[in-house]
Amino acid sequence: MSTIRIGFIGTGGIAGWHAKQLLELPEVQITALADTSESNRLAFVEKFGLQDATLFSDYEDMLEEGELDAVVICSPHTLHFRQAYDVLDHNLHVLIEKPMTCSSEEAEQLIQKAKQSEKVMQVSYQRHFQPEFLYIRDAIQSGVIGKVTSVTASLFQEWYQLTTDTWRQIPSLSGGGFLMDSGSHIIDVLLWTTGLTPEDVQSRINSHGAPVEIDSFTSIKFEEGAIASLNFVGYAPGWHETFAFCGEEGGIFYDNGTITLRRMGKETIVPELPEPVTNQDKSFIDAILGRHEVLVPGEFALKVVRLSEMIYQAAGYEPLKR
Repeated sequence: MSTIRIGFIGTGGIAGWHAKQLLELPEVQITALADTSESNRLAFVEKFGLQDATLFSDYEDMLEEGELDAVVICSPHTLHFRQAYDVLDHNLHVLIEKPMTCSSEEAEQLIQKAKQSEKVMQVSYQRHFQPEFLYIRDAIQSGVIGKVTSVTASLFQEWYQLTTDTWRQIPSLSGGGFLMDSGSHIIDVLLWTTGLTPEDVQSRINSHGAPVEIDSFTSIKFEEGAIASLNFVGYAPGWHETFAFCGEEGGIFYDNGTITLRRMGKETIVPELPEPVTNQDKSFIDAILGRHEVLVPGEFALKVVRLSEMIYQAAGYEPLKR
């Protein structure tokens, strides 16, 4: 396969980042775009010089007529399952924006469908490729801080203010609020860097009168003995993100991109970070070409979906029934 022909489902927001990274790859052509908004389609074509791409208002027409090898899904969350299933049903590879789906049942069905189709299915959790989080995962896995005993993660963002009157606050499209959206990245980091298995969850949420949850505070007990707290505040004056990974021999602290390593009886250090070698889009293409395995497979993304479900259930919250 000398050239991989890519189609997009959804051309707003995050789709631009995928297009930028894909167009840097010599093996890739973006040949088709599907979006219900004509203005979005045309703006995307103009921005990325895709005048030769075929445009569709219906993604199903694109799958039938687009002559594609793979599809990138950048649509609202609750649409991911049906669209990804249809892509795989057309024997095409698929890259799904986070979250993979809004239920573990749907995620399991997609995993099974990908196995049957023998096509690459990857979920776009970009932090798996970012130096800060690669360092944290490698340090934990190599025992730099000893056995993990606790994790505290907090994300503050003006999400409530910025998403009012958008699909992100429509439960039938978003499948949830701040936790399902930006919070999905934090849950991803927690599970991917530590390898811990959630056992028990307690949670409280506040919607501030919005149609979806905005703030959530969660405590987690893991099978391995560690505990964690996740604090997602979507009603905040700006972005601030922190992680504290504590272990029996030290801790790793992340504060808005800055990392410090502290160990018992030793000086605090700012570690040297690894160089980035790939990203969510390049790794997707490389997996299609057989250069390496799928780096963010559906089996992992399912873990994120399951913990998200556990948090909502612990709070007695059913976003799709609001």
